[in-house]
Amino acid sequence: MKIGKKWLAALALTVGVGLLVSACGSGSQQSSGSAAGGSAEDKVYVVGTDAAYPPFQVLEADGKITGHDIDVMNAIAEAGGFKIEWRNTGWDPLFDGLDKGTVDIGISSITITEDRKKKYDFSDSYFEANQLILVAEDSPVTKLADLQGKNIGVQAATTGEEAVKKAFGATYEGLKGYDDMPSSVDDFFNGRVDAVVGDNGVIAFYAKKNPGKTFKLVNDDSFEKEYYGVMVKKGNTEIMAKINDGLKKIKENGKLQEIYNQYFGNN
Repeated sequence: MKIGKKWLAALALTVGVGLLVSACGSGSQQSSGSAAGGSAEDKVYVVGTDAAYPPFQVLEADGKITGHDIDVMNAIAEAGGFKIEWRNTGWDPLFDGLDKGTVDIGISSITITEDRKKKYDFSDSYFEANQLILVAEDSPVTKLADLQGKNIGVQAATTGEEAVKKAFGATYEGLKGYDDMPSSVDDFFNGRVDAVVGDNGVIAFYAKKNPGKTFKLVNDDSFEKEYYGVMVKKGNTEIMAKINDGLKKIKENGKLQEIYNQYFGNN
């Protein structure tokens, strides 16, 4: 999962999308919004994301942000009875925005880690994730350990990279880090790396965007389960209570599972 990724510069630019989610479930676009000011009833919370991580966050050609996490946060806000405005901050600026107060909420496939919890507060988990290994269809690889001596592509500064370093050492010569997952998958299909290790949803998404090419995805039980959460600045208990309330409701009424099924199937 993402620890500190940097995507293409064009996608890292801040884009105000202005999608408001009202308590009644309808959305309207606004050209402005702020993380500060306004009464509790009128307040619009700015939600930052890095819209370059399909199928979780996607920046469409028309400037609209779509994806699994976007649908989840919209549903949380609707169920929790508060309004939000979307902003494509990029990855690093998302954390900076929370620190400075220009962003109220962060959701961007953010893995809940002990290190992050020192500085930020997280909601209950909304997604369970794990790493997958992308290899050739006829590869004998059945687990991460089988990649010893192989060239392994990862997205730099992710838990996929950490998993490879943990298995083979921090200075493993076969490790090749990329700024984004598509580049690592492209190099795999072009024969520049023997395997790719990355997030289950994302790696499967990019692999399947290469029709006609053969591959297989290997799940290793040694990979630790990871959990995505909605993030706020530490101590922001007011909005966190609203987020967890909305999340609890969409878990109970089946909406969260419905969104999952839409993107990942009924499994």
